[in-house]
This record gives sequence, C-alpha cells and structure tokens, in this order.
Amino acid sequence: MYPIMNLSDNIQIPMYYLVISLVICICLIWLTKRVRQQRLNIKIALDTAFIIMAASLVGARLFHVFYESPELYLDNPIAIFYIWNGGFVFYGGALLAVLCGSLYVFWKARSQLHKYMDLFAPVGSLAYGLGRWGCFFAGCCYGKFCDLPWAIAGRHPTQIYASMWELGTLSLLLALEKSPRKKEGQVFFLWITLHALGRLMMESFRDDFRGPSVGLSISSWISIAILGAGLVGLFHTRRVLSKKS
Repeated sequence: MYPIMNLSDNIQIPMYYLVISLVICICLIWLTKRVRQQRLNIKIALDTAFIIMAASLVGARLFHVFYESPELYLDNPIAIFYIWNGGFVFYGGALLAVLCGSLYVFWKARSQLHKYMDLFAPVGSLAYGLGRWGCFFAGCCYGKFCDLPWAIAGRHPTQIYASMWELGTLSLLLALEKSPRKKEGQVFFLWITLHALGRLMMESFRDDFRGPSVGLSISSWISIAILGAGLVGLFHTRRVLSKKS
C-alpha cells in the first residue's frame, strides 16, 4: 500500500484524496463531452454533477458516523468534521447522491429524467471503478487472508477486484448505449443491477470492519435491495419497449 505521497519533507499528499480528485476531473471532462454528444442541457448536467458530489460526501460521511462508529462521535462530535481522517461509506453517499440528483433533474427537466440517468450511469461507473484504486493505495476496504498468487500483503486485493468488475460493467453499459433498441433508463438500471451483483460478490471477500451485521453486512443487504430495484427497472423498460415495437 502507498497511503501517502511525499513531495518534500513538509508536503505530503494522501493518495486516497489525490486519486479521488483526479477521478473527479476525468469524470467531469467526460460528462461534458457526453452532454454535448447527447444534446442535453449543459447547465442542468453540471449543476446535477455538483449536487451529486456534495451529496456523496455528506451521505458517505453521515452513514459512517451514525452506523459504523456512533459511539466515537458521541464522545467527540467535532470529529464528524475531521474528514481528512477518513471514514466514508460508499452506499451512504451513492444513495443520497441518486436521490438528490434525481430530484433536481425531476424539478428542472422532468420529461428527460431517464435520459439524464443514462447520461450519468457510465460516468458513475467509471468514477467507482477508478476510485477503488484510492482505497487500494490507502489500504482500506481490504480483503480476507489468502495464499493466492495474486494476493497482496497476504490478502485478497478486493479493491482491485471491485475496480475490474466495475470497468467490465462500464464496457457493457457503453455497448448497450449504442444499441438501436435501447430504451431510456435501461443503461442506468443495468448499471445498478451489475454494480449490486458485483458488490455482493466483493462482500464475501472483504475483511474490514463495516459496522454491525444482521446475518449479512449492511452493504450486502443494500446490494440485494438495489439488485431487486435494478431488475424491476430493466423488466419495466423492456416491457414498455416491447409494447411499442
């Protein structure tokens, strides 16, 4: 692992935040290009991107605070704002981001909601796939001990597993996007379906603390719910498409 980049004796950069910052820049550039290609409103898209980024930060932090380590922050509430010390839960950020982003687009361009969902889906997939390398360098989200040839520090490199799965998912999203029979919303629903399926598999390899569990980890339960929602969405859009054919 390589959690810190030492630029000098006095300047250090956490690799996690460096990776995330670069990923955000890459995704915003790609998002802008996609908006122009699909002839959507650039202001709505960029405003939505800002809302998604802000909601992701808040949601990921609050999920960690209230679910994973509530006793720590009850004793020292000001530590909630010490985000440089880490402590984020992806699903907390993702759920709040989707909710806030969807509400904003619904308000601004209700009839095009599914178009914007499909617009952001590949970008979100890329962000997750590349962002997991930040986890890898930071040493968080680590896997169980194993003796496989590709083990890193004697553990499953679950961050790399997740990245590879998500980048594979991205390739399928882009293939579907080019299909002449694609229905609005299908790219988004395919994304959440495949992401949830991949996350369920990753959970079986992970060994880091993720809060209390009820049979399965909270992330597994959320993944099951998202998988169900994705399948329902895919079935619904396919049914609508069949009726119009």
